[in-house]
Amino acid sequence: MADQFRGVYAIPPTPFTEDDQVDVESVRKCVDFMVRAGADGVVAPVNASEGPFLTDAERKQVVETIVEQTNKRVPVVIGVSGVSTRHSVELAKVAHAAGADALMAMPPYVKHPNADEVPAFYETLARATPLPIFIQNYQAPVGTPMSAQLVARLMREIDTISYLKEETQYAPQMMTKIKELAGDALQGMMGGMAGRHMLDEYARGACGTMPACEVTDAHAAVWQALESGNENQAREHFRLLLPLLDYEAMYSVAVYKEVLRRRGVIKSARVRSPGSPTLDEGNHRELDKILSALSPLLTADQPQPARA
Repeated sequence: MADQFRGVYAIPPTPFTEDDQVDVESVRKCVDFMVRAGADGVVAPVNASEGPFLTDAERKQVVETIVEQTNKRVPVVIGVSGVSTRHSVELAKVAHAAGADALMAMPPYVKHPNADEVPAFYETLARATPLPIFIQNYQAPVGTPMSAQLVARLMREIDTISYLKEETQYAPQMMTKIKELAGDALQGMMGGMAGRHMLDEYARGACGTMPACEVTDAHAAVWQALESGNENQAREHFRLLLPLLDYEAMYSVAVYKEVLRRRGVIKSARVRSPGSPTLDEGNHRELDKILSALSPLLTADQPQPARA
């Protein structure tokens, strides 16, 4: 595979002010933090960015801000998943006009297409822009899980679809199957799910990972050790990272944002996603301990203990 995109492609959240407006200043600070922390690319607005809960005007604002602030220091992949094919096409046009380097899309995520309709979605999206497209193969209920055979078919039949973000059940095994079936049509595949399976995915030929950005420096330390051939060091770094990834699996965006708030990157940990948990004092005490143990890998800056 010829990996045009490679490494840790970090996902910023969408920071909000206390009155629920997009905090543009904090968006810019997220971009600078990610680059400083060793990100090889930026990906937004997607699930970890609360992308489905942004208005189209807010998405446009976030996309343009991220591309402008990144300023070609690293590639930018813009998520264009929408509620319909037309919606994704319009989001793709915004991303292209803003200067994105690539797109990433799930099939429509409210009323899901069946396997016969999925190819038409990606064909229409590919005709709308010349940018390379990542297929995001994501679990239900938000995602439309696709078989290895279908993903490989899309890559063989649509020229600009050559990349994959795989995060369905048994993702590492899916990567192996898709790689075998797609052959040279697959240019690169990345893992998701916060990088929890990064070691296995790397061994199977992944060209990168797309985690949320709150500890980009820790993910980068693991990746750089893998790239240098030092698997023992990568596993030791990953051992330090795993408790945070485990905690995030339960509390999701609430933890992403609180860690970034503690690190001085965003002003507020406000979450917009309906049904999101609120961290209580016990959560904050546990997070203190997790971040203290992880601190050797948090080289971009040091998080502050407890909540202000």
